[in-house]
Amino acid sequence: MSEQTTIDELLSIMARLRDPAGGCPWDLAQTFSTVLPFTLEEAYEVAEAIESGSLTDLRDELGDLLFQVVFHARMAQEQGAFAFPDVVRAICDKMVRRHPHVFADVALGDQAAVRAHWEREKALERERAGDSGRASVGVLAGVAQALPALVRAEKLQRRAARVGFDWDAIAGVLDKVQEELDECRETLAEHVDPTERVHEIGDLLFSCVNLARHLGVDAEQALRAANHRFERRFARIESGLAAQGLQPGPAVRAQMEHLWEDAKAHE
Repeated sequence: MSEQTTIDELLSIMARLRDPAGGCPWDLAQTFSTVLPFTLEEAYEVAEAIESGSLTDLRDELGDLLFQVVFHARMAQEQGAFAFPDVVRAICDKMVRRHPHVFADVALGDQAAVRAHWEREKALERERAGDSGRASVGVLAGVAQALPALVRAEKLQRRAARVGFDWDAIAGVLDKVQEELDECRETLAEHVDPTERVHEIGDLLFSCVNLARHLGVDAEQALRAANHRFERRFARIESGLAAQGLQPGPAVRAQMEHLWEDAKAHE
């Protein structure tokens, strides 16, 4: 079976599911908004499959994500907006346009030059897609609101850095993290408005993302990895307590701390 036939089969399945005369009631009831949470979920499951190292899981999750693309394209087609081939055409054109060093006779040099061209082309695309009545589009325009907060913070920072709004050295970033941590401590006073605590915690997290960026670390992936480590270590705590006939709880705090350190040493 050819790749084209496979795509055609998937498109046919989607059309059948959305067929008013005999389709699936659930699929027919969906809209872009109601499908969106499933689209985001499938994207995260792709990330989880990659982190697990299972190519079989990755294959399956990529299929689920592709189905989400087909679902949205089908609903758009029903409204007369665009269809799946238009989605494919748009991304093909974009990739060729953003890679002139591959598809045209343009020498860009190293990875840094390629990345710089990519970002310039994206900026031009945003301007072309923006309000024609405005002289320019803001530097931070187009960073999707729906992104995870850590991812969006890094993208906003990278955009600002491209126009020179950034720390010159990592020492300044470290000082900023400490400054924000100190300001968080100040909110421990009883008279402080709880909203201020929220703001200061947000500023601290934002500065930590900035630190990660300067260190060349993906903050979202780093936190996901930290979550996985915490899960593994806490599972060892639970199994260690179970071996002693105990359950997690305040009464066994000392044992939990000891087992936590053992888990860290084991890793």
